[in-house]
Amino acid sequence: MNKRAFLHSAVALAALTAFGSAQAQTTPIKFQLDWRFEGPAALFLTPAAKGYFKDAKLDVTIDAGNGSGGTVTRVASGAYDMGFADLAALMEFHANNPDAPTKPVAVMMVYNDTPASVMALKKSGIKTPADLSGKKLGAPVFDAGRRAFPIFAKANNVTNVQWVAMDPPLRETMLVRGDVDAITGFTFTSLLNLEARGAKAEDVVVLPYPNYGVKLYGNVIIASPKMIRENPAAVRAFLAAFTKGMKDVIAKPAEAIQDVKARDGIINVALETRRLQLAIDTVINSPNARAEGFGQVNGPRLSLMASQVSDAFNTKTRVNPAAVWNASFLPSAAALNVLPAPRK
Repeated sequence: MNKRAFLHSAVALAALTAFGSAQAQTTPIKFQLDWRFEGPAALFLTPAAKGYFKDAKLDVTIDAGNGSGGTVTRVASGAYDMGFADLAALMEFHANNPDAPTKPVAVMMVYNDTPASVMALKKSGIKTPADLSGKKLGAPVFDAGRRAFPIFAKANNVTNVQWVAMDPPLRETMLVRGDVDAITGFTFTSLLNLEARGAKAEDVVVLPYPNYGVKLYGNVIIASPKMIRENPAAVRAFLAAFTKGMKDVIAKPAEAIQDVKARDGIINVALETRRLQLAIDTVINSPNARAEGFGQVNGPRLSLMASQVSDAFNTKTRVNPAAVWNASFLPSAAALNVLPAPRK
């Protein structure tokens, strides 16, 4: 090999090594959503589409989910590194699996208020929580609103409720058909699904849990103990990139929906834009969220929720609020300042 060829090979080898080193510095993260690719999925799909995760040296794969309980279980099993799930589902897992070494931990609050509500049609005569006593309610067995209904019932003296279980796609259909008197579900999911099944918004009675004495938090970003232990910098980088994307989504939800459409081309863009805006207005940019600060929790409120979940879910052990929440990976207060003034 002559000198020129040797130098050329050396330069090529050095470039290849540098490329390999750069690749090695990128951390892969498998992320599980709580539900399908609907409007709120933009919260994660937009920072991915804009390259914010990539800029943070993260290779993030985002998959749709089929319920918060499944997300918690998959992160606990190691199938996913991080996820998006209802805090009550996480608390339940902790309390029912006290000896499990792989219990996921919440690292950022996203839905400061639970999106759960009871919904009925006006023709049912249901106007207030008191009207639910003796009625037939429907929801999937794993629905967050159904699981937390004992807390809602206790706060509003609701008794003698009969439950009907069904698969998620049938919930709103059964209400419209009159098979059940009311349903539980996330407001921004079931309300728009009812409209899609022919119900008019003005004919639907919505009883949001937060408006009727239920102070539960909603969905959080969770991380596996392995991820926290072995790559805390990646958890911190993920939350920073997510927060940057969150600001964009809140500012321009209609644009953000295009990132959801890129993952599921058959979505109804107008419907999902409304769903995303409803989620932002009701549980992300809520009065509680603005008071406590985006991404953060209030200690006494977290403790109250832990106690309520322990009672309502009849867990094997009491929920330890300190074990389910870790705020040490959150971005700075300045970076977390993403919530605008409430819409008039």
